[in-house]
Amino acid sequence: MASILVIEDDLTFSRILEGFLKKHKYSVQLSHKGKEGVKAFSSGSFDLVLVDYRLPDATGMDVMLEIKSISPETPVIIMTSFSDIRTAVKAIKAGAFEYITKPVNPDELLMIVLQALKKEKRNISEVSVAPVTNGAFVQGKSVQSEQLHEYIRLVAPTDMSVIIEGESGTGKEYVARTIHQQSKRSKQTFVAVDCGALSKDLAASELFGHVKGAFTGASQDKTGQFEMANGGTLFLDEVGNLSYEVQVKLLRAIQERIVQPVGSNKEIRVDVRIITATNDDLQESVRKGQFREDLYHRLNEFKMRVPSLRERHDDVEEFLNFFRTSANKELGKNVIGFDDEVRSIFASYDWPGNLRELKNVVKRAVLLTTGELVHAEAIPSEMFAAIKELEAKGKPAAPVYDLKALQEVQEREMIVRTLKEARYNKSKAARILNIDRKTLYLKMEKYGIE
Repeated sequence: MASILVIEDDLTFSRILEGFLKKHKYSVQLSHKGKEGVKAFSSGSFDLVLVDYRLPDATGMDVMLEIKSISPETPVIIMTSFSDIRTAVKAIKAGAFEYITKPVNPDELLMIVLQALKKEKRNISEVSVAPVTNGAFVQGKSVQSEQLHEYIRLVAPTDMSVIIEGESGTGKEYVARTIHQQSKRSKQTFVAVDCGALSKDLAASELFGHVKGAFTGASQDKTGQFEMANGGTLFLDEVGNLSYEVQVKLLRAIQERIVQPVGSNKEIRVDVRIITATNDDLQESVRKGQFREDLYHRLNEFKMRVPSLRERHDDVEEFLNFFRTSANKELGKNVIGFDDEVRSIFASYDWPGNLRELKNVVKRAVLLTTGELVHAEAIPSEMFAAIKELEAKGKPAAPVYDLKALQEVQEREMIVRTLKEARYNKSKAARILNIDRKTLYLKMEKYGIE
C-alpha cells in the first residue's frame, strides 16, 4: 500500500482528500502546516507528497525544496489556485512532479497520483537512463521549428557539447534525445540527470559515484551517471543549479575524460558526450560569478534555443493531434478532435507551461470527454480566467512584441516605446516584450536606456 503525505491547511478539504485517497487503497497522513509536514516527512516513510502552495507558515515551493533535500526521488505534487498557476509552473522547473489546480477534479487527481507513484517505484538509475524512441518528438512546421531541427541535423553527427536554452516545458529533453538518436552514439546509453532535483550534498555522488563508507548513509558502492553514460550521451538538465564545487569536478571530467568517485582514489576513464539544458541565462550567471566561465565555454561548443509555444502558433494543431492520440492510447479513449470553442480557447491562451502544459490539458480533456469531441466543459477553468484577465488588460494572449524576431537596430526603439507604455514598470515591459527582466536590464544597459 503506497503511503501519501498530504500537507494542506484547509481542514475540510484535507479530510475530503484523505477520504478519497483511502477509498482508493492508499495510506494517508495529514499535516496542516509546512514545517509540520517536513518534520512528518523526515520521520516517516512516504511514497508521494501532496502539498498546497499557500500554507500558513511557508509556500509549497519552500516545503517541496526541503523535502527534495531529504529525498530527491520522492515525487511532490503542488496543489494550487488559479492565482498561483505561474508559480506552480516554476515549481515544476524546481523539481515538482506536477501541479493540480483547485477545485480538484477527482479523476484528474487520481491519474496524476498513479503517474507519480509509477515513477517513484523505479529506482534512480532506471529514471535517469532513459530509452530513446522513434516518433517521441513532434517536429512542427513553423519557421522556428524548421530552424531548430536544422540545428539538430547539423550538430547531431558531431561530438560537440551542446547547450539547449528555452523556457520550462518547451521540450528541451526531447531535443537532447533527438540529438542523441541522430548521433553516432545512438546505439549507446542516453542518461538524463535533473540537476535541479539534486541536493548540494548528493550531486557529486550522483554524477561521479561513491564508495561504501564515503559519507553517512553510503552503505554500498554507487556507480555515477558519468560512468553509466560511458560511450553514450549525458544530458544535464538545469545545469545552472550545480554548486560551484561540483562545477569544478564537472569541468575536470569533461577536460580530462576522468571521473573520481566520492571517497575513492581510483580514477575512471569515460567517453561521454555532454548535452546541457537551462531556462536561465548562463552568461548572466557567469557575470555574477555563480557559474564558472571556463566550464561555460566547455559546454558551449554549440548553442540552440527551443522556442516557446507562444512563438509556434503554426505548430499548435500538430501538437494537439499528437497529444490527443497519445492520450487516447493511454486512457483507452476514442476522442477524434476538439470543437470550435475549444480551439478558440487554445488559440487565445498564452500557455505559460508551454508543451508540458498543453500535453496535460489535452490529456485531462480526453479523460473527461465522453463523446468524440472535446467541449469547453473539459477545459480547466483557470484557462478561461487567464484569457479574461488578458482581455481586461487590453492585450492579446500572445506577446505583442517578440525581441527574438527583431534586428538590433529596431530593438532600442521598441524597448523605449514599451517602457513608456508600461509607465517604466520593467516587469510589465519585460512581459510585453516576451523576455525576462534580467534580459531587459542587459539590453537597457547595452543601448544606454535610463
